[in-house]
Amino acid sequence: MANLREEIASAMKNALKAKDQAALATMRLISAALKDRDIAARGNGNHDGIGDDEILSMMQTMIKQRTDSAKMYRDGNRPELAEAEEAEITIITGFLPAQLGEAEIGAAIADAIAATGAGSIKDMGQVMAQLKSTHAGQMDFSSASQKVKAALLGEG
Repeated sequence: MANLREEIASAMKNALKAKDQAALATMRLISAALKDRDIAARGNGNHDGIGDDEILSMMQTMIKQRTDSAKMYRDGNRPELAEAEEAEITIITGFLPAQLGEAEIGAAIADAIAATGAGSIKDMGQVMAQLKSTHAGQMDFSSASQKVKAALLGEG
């Protein structure tokens, strides 16, 4: 996978050349969020800024925010605003690796539990850290955490 920063910069240049205002606005939002995270990382001693895995996590957060906003706009009978949010989701999603299906997520959770030796709910943090390190950008970790919890409680 090419460096995400390079992909983002390239996509911004392409949107600028194509005069695609929606894509350009979205790329600027991504860049601004990335700069904010880089500044925070530098404050914590990481002079190179955040890595690709953290960029993927940031993008997933951006998608979740836009999904929530689009739902509120639809519920509020503002379809034009919902469509704008959904267009941004499509653009941001283009930077993420292929998303895992339900069966693949289940297998990844089983692998993470085995790799960490997790035996109880107390080990949930270790399992989630393992998943985030091995599957960054490939799944929704908020829903995955529910599945991890169920598996550790013997419900899954």
